[in-house]
Amino acid sequence: MAPRTRTPRALAALLAPALALGATVGLAAAPAQAAVWNSCDQWGNTNLNGYTLYNNIWGSGAGSQCVWANSGTNWGVWADHPGTGGIKSYPNSKKVINKPITSIGSLSSSYDVTVPSSGAYNTSYDIWDTDYDYEIMLWVNHNGAVGPLGTPQGTATLGGHTWNVYKGNNGANEVFSFLRTSDSNSGTVNILPVLKWIKDTKGWMGNETIGDVQFGYEITSSPGGLDFRTNHLTVSGG
Repeated sequence: MAPRTRTPRALAALLAPALALGATVGLAAAPAQAAVWNSCDQWGNTNLNGYTLYNNIWGSGAGSQCVWANSGTNWGVWADHPGTGGIKSYPNSKKVINKPITSIGSLSSSYDVTVPSSGAYNTSYDIWDTDYDYEIMLWVNHNGAVGPLGTPQGTATLGGHTWNVYKGNNGANEVFSFLRTSDSNSGTVNILPVLKWIKDTKGWMGNETIGDVQFGYEITSSPGGLDFRTNHLTVSGG
């Protein structure tokens, strides 16, 4: 699986609030269903029910993309990105934790999504420390020509799932990717055991302060326009 660079997305996560009124990418409309918020802006974002929604079109060669939300836990994306390589966007819903790993008593998340059968993408959690030195990705499903950064580290059964584990570095931060061994569109992930396994069992990081738990769709291509729907999402604990 081919390495990928994530540094621009990390920077986008830092810059998005300041750039929320920036350039509009394309003229695509949000879905016809009623929504309390929608945006086609490159860095469009809003806060709903304790979650932050981001359109987050951060990669080069992107097409049009619009995000809509009924709440912080029920939202979706329409994306029309060309059939070329390279990640174009990571629309997501974010919950802020801001606690060191040893101070977290519990941290889990439930998800229920509807994703297309075509295109190239993954549905994933993206978990960052507050300094953006470490990135932990949990892929619950993926489709098309996509793959994690880094080299295989074997398998691990953690948080209620069995994962293929990859470890890499993009030049700015360490990246630990956990790919579920079979695709899932709904379930619950106990995130804390994953963090403890990285810290205590493998010694790959110290007692980092976990900043953001993001959940969304890392989209490489979606030619013709595809829908990604988060029917339900909760991030609990911390």
